[in-house]
Amino acid sequence: MSSLARPTDGRMIGGVCAALARRFGTSAKTMRVVFLVSCLLPGPQFLLYLALWILLPSEAEARTAW
Repeated sequence: MSSLARPTDGRMIGGVCAALARRFGTSAKTMRVVFLVSCLLPGPQFLLYLALWILLPSEAEARTAW
């Protein structure tokens, strides 16, 4: 498993699904489908996405920070 940072390539909106896909070893397309299907269920999916977008560092920022 890699570190959790939003990639600079392969992102569509914020890079959250791409970051989670890299972390868990799946494709970004699969993670996006899982997120879209989860939006059919009740819960705070959009708020969680926004929070991760704000809290996860970009790969460029993560490289320079360490």
